[in-house]
Amino acid sequence: MHRATVDIYDDRGLRWAARHANAGRRHEAERFADRVGPEGLRIDLGCGAGRYLPYLGFPTVALDASGVMLKACREVVPEALYVQGDVEHLPLARGSIGGGWSWMTHLHVPRVRLPMALWDLHRVLAVGAPFELQVLAGDYEGEDEPGDEVGGRFFAGWQADPLVDVVTGAGFAVQDGSVTVSGDEVRLRSVRLRTLADTVGEGMRLLVCGVNPSIYSADAGIGYARPGNRFWTAALEAGIVSHDRDPVRALMGHGVGMTDFVKRPTRTAAEVTPGEYRAGLARVERLVEWLQPGAVCFTGLSGWRTAVNPRAVAGLQPELIGGRPAYVMPSTSGLNARTPVGELADHLSAAWAIGGGA
Repeated sequence: MHRATVDIYDDRGLRWAARHANAGRRHEAERFADRVGPEGLRIDLGCGAGRYLPYLGFPTVALDASGVMLKACREVVPEALYVQGDVEHLPLARGSIGGGWSWMTHLHVPRVRLPMALWDLHRVLAVGAPFELQVLAGDYEGEDEPGDEVGGRFFAGWQADPLVDVVTGAGFAVQDGSVTVSGDEVRLRSVRLRTLADTVGEGMRLLVCGVNPSIYSADAGIGYARPGNRFWTAALEAGIVSHDRDPVRALMGHGVGMTDFVKRPTRTAAEVTPGEYRAGLARVERLVEWLQPGAVCFTGLSGWRTAVNPRAVAGLQPELIGGRPAYVMPSTSGLNARTPVGELADHLSAAWAIGGGA
């Protein structure tokens, strides 16, 4: 979360909270509580001084980056479980939370960092957990938002369609009819899927795009996780990553991001339909247009052949994806044993070089 904005909340956030104590969307909060149910542990991501916390149901984790706001919130709702933490780095165990509520909190995260903030939320939420999100609507991003009565806070506005793309890429199913824009707010309802969340961000040298997650990988939270899959072995041999089965280090340390054509997990890629490939390619293309990685490497020929060029062969493609070079390589699955690890590593090295990797 934008650090200077946290400092502002510590300094004068209580004055702002006193002027905005009314829970204007109380109905949404109570509906969220019903969706989680009486037994589920839910989290208020950016609880502030507790404007919505009483209506979210219990048990509840109240998280905020500001110690001052947390202290004030504890006085209003003492029964909550209080955690001082950052929505970009949640100090919570995988699958430990049954529902997430973020009301005007993730607007303090720069746009290019929202995918990884939601990756972390996907990590801590249980499969099937509801997630409700409201952020600033529009195109503004910066620290001089004209309507900021506090002054100096960082805001990142979102148009509805790009926001839906990011939430979808993070492994959530956005509920039909839930996306609403009213005034300067855009909000949506979603559900945490049994799938992989994208690990993407600014400055990627290479974006790796798989066909879709295996059920094994979806449950592990790591792409290409199955022991028989050779992706990580080949990537280590190619020198484009330095840690086995660690997509976050791959992104942060090496500029290697990961996404998929299709988010629905299956036992084999053969179960993915042509319609799913085409819809997935459109989302991936918008992702690439936005973040502009050096190149995109598609693992497995089936997706590219179905959605783009049925005669494609492995290697650099004549077509671009989102304005960036597209490279297609053989599947790294253990089912493709005819392609040795060394050859897979050579393909990754070639894609990496096209993307500007040293």
